[in-house]
Amino acid sequence: MNSYETVFILTPVLSEDQAKEAVQKFENEIKGFGGNVQFVEHWGLKKLAYPIQKKTTGFYALVQFEGQGDVVGNLEVSFKRDERVMRFLTVKMTEDHIEYAEKRRAKNNGQATKVEA
Repeated sequence: MNSYETVFILTPVLSEDQAKEAVQKFENEIKGFGGNVQFVEHWGLKKLAYPIQKKTTGFYALVQFEGQGDVVGNLEVSFKRDERVMRFLTVKMTEDHIEYAEKRRAKNNGQATKVEA
């Protein structure tokens, strides 16, 4: 299984609870596609570098997961179909990337939510 990291931006018209609910929905979809969610980070409402759909802020979330390549394809189709998602980016993680992510989480004092399988 390959390791992946997805960062996505949700529309700012959502409440904090609605944004967390949307992230939970995508976690469940990853599991439904046969993936294994490892970590989830809610970065909260942040200012965008440039306007997207005439919006200047968005709720950022990061999900680190393992799965086969088809999990990524199915997840990205889900992102495209959900009107709450403004942008998303999925990258395949290398050993160095995984090591860096662990160090970053330790530095941020464990703000990420480890998901137990």
